[in-house]
Amino acid sequence: MRVRRIGFTVVVVFSLIVVPLAVHGQPTERSARIGYLGFNLASDPRIRESFLQGLRDLGYVEGRNVQMEYRDAQGKTDRFPALAAELVELKVDVIVTFGGTLAVLAAKRATASIPIVFGAAGNPVGEGIVASLARPGGNVTGLSTISVELGSKSLELIKQAVPTVTIVALLVKPDAVPAHAHKDRLEAAAATARALGIRLHVVDARGPQDFDRAFLDITKARAGALAVLATPVFDNARRRLVELAAKNRLPAVYSYRQYVDVGGLMSYGPDLADSARRAAIYVDKILKGTQPSELPVEQPTKFDLMINLKTAKTLGLTIPQTLLLRADRVIE
Repeated sequence: MRVRRIGFTVVVVFSLIVVPLAVHGQPTERSARIGYLGFNLASDPRIRESFLQGLRDLGYVEGRNVQMEYRDAQGKTDRFPALAAELVELKVDVIVTFGGTLAVLAAKRATASIPIVFGAAGNPVGEGIVASLARPGGNVTGLSTISVELGSKSLELIKQAVPTVTIVALLVKPDAVPAHAHKDRLEAAAATARALGIRLHVVDARGPQDFDRAFLDITKARAGALAVLATPVFDNARRRLVELAAKNRLPAVYSYRQYVDVGGLMSYGPDLADSARRAAIYVDKILKGTQPSELPVEQPTKFDLMINLKTAKTLGLTIPQTLLLRADRVIE
């Protein structure tokens, strides 16, 4: 497999805060204790390693001047509340979450005093995590992935990749976020579909156990393409989703590059490993005395478009040259 890098970067929205480059910063004087709440630590080791590297860049070394308390939900979101409670009981200095919206909300419900930094949340205001991006309020702050905009952009990209498509299936996990936030996501996607002149067929799946049924539904609807809305549960089962898309000969677009790495056709979204590294900067500021309420939620400034031409060839699909020229990475 050969990966060709193309110099093009899509800038969506400027960060609300300017985070200085952190190179060999000075750690706090005393040993820090950090709680790490993850969805599945084995699913994407880059996330944890990027966070730890971010800490090392700031002078924190695990086992020397920082103690990590890992809590792994092992792919089960219903474990978040109990795991968050364990971290609160340990009286950690700060809790970092890498498990989407449900992980943040579980930590928020568990404590109103221990600072919480979320590594990635789709719509922090709409999902009830913070009061506003500029002024989060309370004890929670972190990084957003602006998921509402991501869903709309995914539809635009799949329409460009498959210009003749008239029906696009949208695979969603309805309980991944609070009901009102889920409604906002669907309304935004529907508005984009109307503007593109395509019909949107929304298919629910609460987990891998629903995938076969979901793809049967997609086939019956005669959808010509698929867009998958990001959620840790789907990300954890990305190989299965990619396999089903290939089996059903569906051109599909995903939110993160990990899908394309395992054979998915396209992805468009922020680099979660980079978000994890930047989360370490928040932790450092908090350990040095800054209140979470004083740290605006950061939005991504760089989104990567990745295309797998090997998969396109298997599908008998010719990706337009205009789209290839926009890509940051192309697998040939």
